[in-house]
Amino acid sequence: MSSFGIVPATRDDCEEILGFIKALAEYEKMSGEVVATRELLEEWIFDKQKAEVIFAVEDGRKVGFALYFHNFSTFLGRAGIYLEDLFVLPEFRGKGYGKALLRKLAEITLERGCGRLEWCCLDWNKPSIDFYLSLGAKPLDDWTIYRLTGDSLRNMAQ
Repeated sequence: MSSFGIVPATRDDCEEILGFIKALAEYEKMSGEVVATRELLEEWIFDKQKAEVIFAVEDGRKVGFALYFHNFSTFLGRAGIYLEDLFVLPEFRGKGYGKALLRKLAEITLERGCGRLEWCCLDWNKPSIDFYLSLGAKPLDDWTIYRLTGDSLRNMAQ
């Protein structure tokens, strides 16, 4: 029988965090967009404390991760938690580890007095969409995400 747990990431885990990010990017067919480095993750997650990471661990091996940070709802008048990435290694799927990571995030959300837990999912990712719906998550069909990056971001800042 295997042992399982959820543990917070430490500074020493930056290389493994990057590995999960790269594995997720490969799954999402976006590997070419990953420019993160171990050093950047260490700076932004641990030095600047702009995000947090938890791992799903089976028998001492990190098999899944969730990276999240606080956002704010003006309508609720309180912070929320935004789940940026959730990923479980393919060979460990179907064991409840993704659900356990989300359950832990829900606990953290409530413990901190936050008003909601939210995330985005690619439209083509039917396995994940079905999983989220099975948990009672509701899609926000009437919202569209907008993004400025690169030259567009620089132009806007001028």
